[in-house]
Amino acid sequence: MATVDLKSITKVYDGNVQAVKNVNFTVRDKEFVVLVGPSGCGKTTTLRMIAGLEDITAGELFIDEKLVNDVPPKDRDIAMVFQNYALYPHMTVYDNMAFGLKIRKFAKQEIKSRVDEAARILDIEELLDRKPKALSGGQRQRVAVGRAIVRQPKVFLFDEPLSNLDAKLRVQMRAEISGLHNRLQATMIYVTHDQVEAMTMGDKIVVMRDGIIQQIGDPLTLYNSPVNRFVAGFIGSPPMNFMAVKVIEEGGELMVDEGNFKIPVGGSKVDLVRPYIGKELIFGIRPEDLKYESGTIEGETVDTTVQVVEPLGAEINLYVDTGSHVMVARIPPTITVHVGDVIKFAIIWERAAFFDVESEQTLGIGVEV
Repeated sequence: MATVDLKSITKVYDGNVQAVKNVNFTVRDKEFVVLVGPSGCGKTTTLRMIAGLEDITAGELFIDEKLVNDVPPKDRDIAMVFQNYALYPHMTVYDNMAFGLKIRKFAKQEIKSRVDEAARILDIEELLDRKPKALSGGQRQRVAVGRAIVRQPKVFLFDEPLSNLDAKLRVQMRAEISGLHNRLQATMIYVTHDQVEAMTMGDKIVVMRDGIIQQIGDPLTLYNSPVNRFVAGFIGSPPMNFMAVKVIEEGGELMVDEGNFKIPVGGSKVDLVRPYIGKELIFGIRPEDLKYESGTIEGETVDTTVQVVEPLGAEINLYVDTGSHVMVARIPPTITVHVGDVIKFAIIWERAAFFDVESEQTLGIGVEV
């Protein structure tokens, strides 16, 4: 397999529309890297530049330490799996998987060996004589992946390959592609807008927004230490809660004033926010870090009114109103709550985050891109 290095990669359309801006990251040999972000963030454009399907406006792209800016797609030794599968409808599964090898004039026995092996890996051996119209969506996706496997490329590229599948099948295919990566020990780059896919599949995640990399890291680093408000809100489901607060000092105690409630700042966050006394910040807390309390001391909890109850079996998501903000809280299924109930939450301060109002950068965390 191979490494992929992107150095100051930029893509400009129509003279002044910058789709990708000065992107830098490295995919190590055998690594599974996920590019994630909202629609229009530049992730697919970046993948297409790696594949050679889009010209690079500026910067350098290296595959296996070889500069490939001007190398045609067919000579880059990559294989791409598309969102729409792109199978030939008049060909059988076997012929679809074998087609790329046939036009490269591989020997028939070598083609058969590779197709049979890929079919075995993907558990589609019994489908080889069928045509695409006789396959389900998941089966078609396996065939598309199999067509990439038989190439035995240096790098696999996936462009939102699961977006056309239903929710249950997406979960199954996520596990299958992750398992495939482990078996093949291949270098893979995967594009998705689904942060759950990114979190569950990637060794390393590249979060993009408006053509710019926001943060690069492993899933738990992005979740626990987001460098800015965008990453904090994009990674995690349900997303992090945000509210505008003012840092105040009363009776020698630091507090955050949300407008409808004041609560003392706890733990290491005291020293973090002390320089901001009298100033506004954005306060962030994840749903699981709002701790349901009953009978706690007045002033140490936040009173909220339940607006929506979402029972999910293993947990319950509550949409609760503080009076000026609606937050999502995650509580155990053993707690009985109804719409209209007034309930208290304590904040797990070591898990809380504060963001600068103007830059939206996370206080206390350096920018890592």
